[in-house]
This record gives sequence, structure tokens and C-alpha cells, in this order.
Amino acid sequence: MCEMNLQEHWRVVRLEDTCNIIMGQSPPSTTYNNEGLGMPFLQGKAEFTELFPHPTKYCTKQLKVCPKGSVLMSVRAPVGNVNLADREYIIGRGLTSISLKRGNNRFLFYLLLHSKKELESKSSGSTFKSINKTTINDFRISLPSLPEQRAIAHILQTIQEAKFTRQREIALERERKAALMDDLFSHGTKGEPRKQTELGEIPESWEVVRFEDVCTFTTGKLNSEKAVEDGQYPFFTCSQETFRIDSYSFDQEALLLSGNNARGIFSVKYYKGKFDAYQRTYVITIKNTEQLSYRYFLFHLFLKLELLRKQSIGATTKYLTASIIRNLGLTLPSLSEQHAISSVLWSCDEKIAALEQEVEHLDELFHAMLDELMTGQRSAVPLIESG
Repeated sequence: MCEMNLQEHWRVVRLEDTCNIIMGQSPPSTTYNNEGLGMPFLQGKAEFTELFPHPTKYCTKQLKVCPKGSVLMSVRAPVGNVNLADREYIIGRGLTSISLKRGNNRFLFYLLLHSKKELESKSSGSTFKSINKTTINDFRISLPSLPEQRAIAHILQTIQEAKFTRQREIALERERKAALMDDLFSHGTKGEPRKQTELGEIPESWEVVRFEDVCTFTTGKLNSEKAVEDGQYPFFTCSQETFRIDSYSFDQEALLLSGNNARGIFSVKYYKGKFDAYQRTYVITIKNTEQLSYRYFLFHLFLKLELLRKQSIGATTKYLTASIIRNLGLTLPSLSEQHAISSVLWSCDEKIAALEQEVEHLDELFHAMLDELMTGQRSAVPLIESG
């Protein structure tokens, strides 16, 4: 049998004919609570950030309850987001519960995930898109044999769990880095006695200086619209993302601090080379690199981001003025101590970056396998047997 024709042997069925479908119905808001009374309640898209829902509400009135193991699908704003029910839930009108009468629900989860665009195309509405029960009942899916369903689900679940494992490792490494930063910037690496300063307790040999004493800063001159896809040089704006551009105004080592953000969540980045910057992005240059290293300064600025959020001004959009930055305090140990501190923290960043690369590769593999397996281009059974 040719792999390209595998799906010809799958059964094409209507969801209503092969699945139990429960459309959600929202209980009265007076029955909601956050104290764990009743059953966990899911309303819609907010609970679909990971593989299993994370309910924040409970409900004491049971109207529509989805069974454990069923597929949860959002049916309004947006349509087609899917998740798996790891327990029984009360579901609101933004959700439907779908489970195979005979078959593998984990396979159904992946099948509906692959069908998201097709489901979206069948939605309607002007203010927001939704899909009704009749359309869901009539939606056609292709079902392979039960062994093939299990094999497909096993392969995709294995890849997905590997990705989730890496994501958990990233979260733990970020927590570890945060703890290290708090310790290193208050205790150092040499176990020195500490002294009290305006910035808190620090090792006795360290100094406290102002940013204006050790650095100069300017801003870029460009509008954010100057970014181009696949540009030759980095283009730093107030976004967490770094864009590209085909021209440059700076050729140097620098820290790039975003100068505005709607919620006051600023970012700081390091770069050495040719680049350009948005007119609200601060380009910070160290006056004497034999006194202060860029890496140490970078991590110190990370510690200042929450303080900068609190000190930022503006109502609709929060922004940083030059005077706010100029007057920030900085702890200044010896250059060798700076290198020791930044080396520890830099190794954390390298580990996080490597894990993020693995997550990206696993995500690409997952979507490639999802498409090949769900369109019959590849059989899962031989992969399981050979694995």
C-alpha cells in the first residue's frame, strides 16, 4: 500500500454519528466562586494555554458536564481551539465536549487540532465568530483503524511531552537564574562582610554609583515602521522582539533599553556591531570598560526593570525619561568580581537559549508529523514497531 494513499482506507464519518457531543451552557454567575466549591468550571479560550485546562473558577450548579478524557473545543471567539479534559468539568457556552463512542480520544484531540482552520472556515458572525451545534454535528472527519489511532496518538503525545518537559526545564532555569541574581548582587562571590547602603546590603569593597557616572546614553532616530523583513542589521524597538533593517546608525557595543511600553514592561538587550534603533529606545554606552563590564551592567539592568516600571510615567503608555535613567543607582564591585558574577548568569542564559532551541525544533517536528499522519502521508504503526 502506497503511503500517499493511506487515508483512502480511513472511514469518513460525521462527528454526530461517531461521537458524543455536549454543547456547553453557562450557569448563573451567582453560582461561580474561587473557593473550590462545587465543580471546576470552564468558560472558553482562557483555559486553553497548555495541554490540560487550569481552571480558576468553580461552580455549584451543574448544567452541562463534560466527561473526563473528552476533547474540549472552543466554539466562539475563537473557534477550534482544543484541549483535553483531565477530569470532569462544568462547561460554559463557549465550549463543547466531544468524545468518540468507540476510539481513542487522544487521537481525536490531534485530529481536531489539525482541523482547526477548516472548523474556523465554517464559523459565522460579524462581531465575533462562532460555530453552532448543527455545523459541529455535520463536520466530517476521517478515522483510521483503532490500532492506527493509538499509534498516531502515541507518536504525537511523545513529541508533545518532550516539548513540555523542555518548557518546564526553562521555567526552572529562569527561577534559578532569578535566585542567583538576588544572591550575587547582594552577597557577591567572595563571602565578604557586608555594609548597608541606599541600595541595600552589599559587600564592603563594592561602591554605589549613579548611571550617569558610568555611562552615556542617547536614543535612536527612526520610526518603528522602518523595520524590514530579513534586513541585514538588527533593529531595536520597544518590543521584546528584535526586528531587522537594511541600514545602520550605530556600530558599537551597547545596551538597548526600551523607553516605552503600554504596561511598563520594559526590556534590555546587549549587542555589539552595526545596528539601528527606534526613537524611543535608549542606546547606552559604558564610559570606561575597565571599570564596568557590559555583561555585568546588562544583568544589573535586568534587576532594575521592576523599579523602572514603578518609576515610569504616563497614563495610556508608560515611558522612561532620561532623568529616571540618569539617577538610577548601580552597585560596582571590582572588574574581576563583575566577570565572575556575569559568567554564572551568562551560563544560565546559554542553557535557557539551548532549551528554547530544542522547544522550537520539537514544535516544528510536532506540526510536521501532525500534518503527515493526519493526511495519511505516513503510517504510524511502522514507526511504533521500528521505534
